[in-house]
Amino acid sequence: MRREHVAWLIAGVTLIAPARLPAVQSNPPPSLARRQDPLLAQRTKGSSKAPVTVYELSDFQCPFCRQQAMETFPVLEREFIETGKVRWIFLNFPLTQLHANAAAASEFAMCAAKVDRFWPVHDLLFAHQDKWAPLRNPGPFLITLADSAGIPRGDLLPCLQSGEMRSLVQTEAEGAAKSGVQSTPTIYIEGVGLLVGAKPVAVLRRLLVSAWQERTRPESKP
Repeated sequence: MRREHVAWLIAGVTLIAPARLPAVQSNPPPSLARRQDPLLAQRTKGSSKAPVTVYELSDFQCPFCRQQAMETFPVLEREFIETGKVRWIFLNFPLTQLHANAAAASEFAMCAAKVDRFWPVHDLLFAHQDKWAPLRNPGPFLITLADSAGIPRGDLLPCLQSGEMRSLVQTEAEGAAKSGVQSTPTIYIEGVGLLVGAKPVAVLRRLLVSAWQERTRPESKP
């Protein structure tokens, strides 16, 4: 691969120091809820009419995020997203102080989102995390994941070479930090609050059921 094809890997993301938020909030943090970027739909699963929205702040190089993505999320998808109860939104929070390739992986995923292939690339990044994470230059390996996801290189390389997703990833990470996110994985469940760390399925199931019941219960009659 030519040098210019992987130049997009050099830049990192510097996160600002976040302010701590209460454990539970009644409304979504504004910087999470008011996302305006045009690729938000491409990394959203579930109906826009779902009663509960969940924001996931994740780092593709984080091993605990991998655990959540590969073990926990498929169960939640079957039980809550596919049944119309929950809408799930993925947001980038690369911890570049700890994970040297996290920002590059986020940029790669967002370029995949541009051609409507975010979720296949999301799954491949986590499935092969142990292969690309330790590489000094993960670019060539990431391109092979695009091949596996069925993305023509001609559709992907211009986006990667231009660095056009770099500012989007950085802005998103800074917005998450301003909302109180400090580590990954962190999820925000509407009506519940911020939850830090990879939680067991049983814990998330109980919280999602509670949030769904709260938002769908009939209003009390006078």
